[in-house]
Amino acid sequence: MIEKKHYVRLIRTALKEDLGPVGDVTSKSIFSGKERAVFTLLAKDDGILCGLDPFTYTFTVLDPSSSVERFFSDGDRVTRGDIVARVRGKLTAILSGERTALNIISHLSAIATKSAVFREAAGQKPTVLDTRKTIPGMRYLQKYAVATGGASNHRIGLFDMVLIKDNHVDAAGGISIAVERARKRWGKRFKIEVETRTLAEVAEALEAGVDRIMLDNMSNSQMKEAVTLIAGRAETEASGNMTLERLKTLGETGVDFVSFGELTHTVTVFDFSLKQESVE
Repeated sequence: MIEKKHYVRLIRTALKEDLGPVGDVTSKSIFSGKERAVFTLLAKDDGILCGLDPFTYTFTVLDPSSSVERFFSDGDRVTRGDIVARVRGKLTAILSGERTALNIISHLSAIATKSAVFREAAGQKPTVLDTRKTIPGMRYLQKYAVATGGASNHRIGLFDMVLIKDNHVDAAGGISIAVERARKRWGKRFKIEVETRTLAEVAEALEAGVDRIMLDNMSNSQMKEAVTLIAGRAETEASGNMTLERLKTLGETGVDFVSFGELTHTVTVFDFSLKQESVE
């Protein structure tokens, strides 16, 4: 779930960046600041809506008397031409916050829409996961958008799961040593996942008693063989060189999860516009 603390600082920083030390000089020069207006948020693409809370908060920061009437909720499917929401408040505040509000809701809706496409392509299995390849300061929002689109979240950060990757393995001197040290330090507090590159490493990770084994950059046939070897004794995750087209074939391998960095780092902006309805 999204919480206010996940976007307050981000939005205030974005507004400060946009307004600078003197504010919106264009709007200030044309309007008195007393005018009130109504604008509509219009969808210009088809997909999954996400980000209404931070969208609303942007205008609240600039005008505490503003209000946003919502006609859809996060997770709803919207189509081009839909009026998603109606914003009421001071005209100068709406004009000053427009770009920040649209940037955020457009980005999050793009992630949610892409996540929905990948989730649908995966079918019942494997479960589609995101990664930590996120924009600094936006991780919780981006992961919220992934979940809104129907996909699932991998670990949030470095603090909530032990993920022993190739660099850890190589520096420690092997999977067994790395896992042993992690267990000694944390016991059962955190789930342990290990990245493997070969079937020999899969066998070593399995022997070490890890919770999940990542099958990195393996072919479908190699992953199928690894899943057979693991035989349900650990969860399995496909990673590396994963694409939407390849996702459609992963069900036959039997892997439990598949992770995609592109859910958050490579998305096409979902287009919205804020159109003036009336000015008082």
